Amino acid sequence: MEELILKLKSEIIEALNLEEMSVDDIDSEAPLFIEGLGLDSIDALELTVLLEKKYALKIQTADEGKKILYSVKSMAEYISQNKK
Repeated sequence: MEELILKLKSEIIEALNLEEMSVDDIDSEAPLFIEGLGLDSIDALELTVLLEKKYALKIQTADEGKKILYSVKSMAEYISQNKK
């Protein structure tokens, strides 16, 4: 799981053009939106696309998206539980 979390952090930095950040700057359990990284709805869309392209996973509803995209750890858990 730790390897997947590190990979996700790198992918998030790349997908959202957060060049000024390193993987160490992102707390795995901190919220990605509002407090924490302070991401917005456009970023949520980018993260959804990342899950679809890199992991072939679709987020079905907005409520599901809120739970999955809450933190890097929640994203990693979702990927682990749902990858084929």
